[in-house]
Amino acid sequence: MIDYEALIAKYCADNTALQHIILTHSRQVADRALAIVQAHPEWVARGEVDPVFVEEAAMLHDIGVVLCDAPKIHCLGKHTYIEHGYLGAEILRQEGLPKHAAVAERHTGTGITIEQIIREQLPVPLQDYMPRTLEERLICYADKFYSKTKLGQDKPMSKVRHHLWRYGSDSVRRFDELQQFFEPTT
Repeated sequence: MIDYEALIAKYCADNTALQHIILTHSRQVADRALAIVQAHPEWVARGEVDPVFVEEAAMLHDIGVVLCDAPKIHCLGKHTYIEHGYLGAEILRQEGLPKHAAVAERHTGTGITIEQIIREQLPVPLQDYMPRTLEERLICYADKFYSKTKLGQDKPMSKVRHHLWRYGSDSVRRFDELQQFFEPTT
C-alpha cells in the first residue's frame, strides 16, 4: 500500500493548511467511493475494481492543486485551478504511479473532452481527459459531492447538478449517467 499521507505531505511542504484540506476532502471522496465498491462486491470478484487502489487513487487525485493559484484553499502556485488534474498526473508519474496518475488526470468535472478544451480555450494540453476505467469513473463521480472550501459537508444531488451546468449539458448528462450506474436508487 502506498503511503499517500507521506506523499501529500511531501508536496505540501510546510503548507499544513493545504495538507489538511487535501486529506480531508480526499478522505470524503475515498469513503464514498469505497462505500459504492462495498455495495458491488461483484466488481472486486471479477477483478474490475481493487479497493486498495481506489482508496489510494482517491486520496491522491487532487495532489496537483499544490501547483495552482487558489488562495481560498491555501494553494499558492502559479497555474490555474483547471490545470490541477494534469499537473497531479505529472507528479504521480514522477513518483512511479502511472495508474494513479490517470485518475488524477481524468477526474475534473465529469471529464474534459478535446472539443471542450478547444471551445473554452482551456489552458491544458490538448488531449482527452475522460475517465475510462470503472475505478476512474467511480472516483470522478465520488469527487463531485465534496468541496475543498466546505470540508465535512456532502453536496446534495441538486447542488452537484447545478454546479455542473456551468460546464454544459453534456457534463450534466455524463454525471446523470454516472449516478444511475453507481447509485441508481438515490
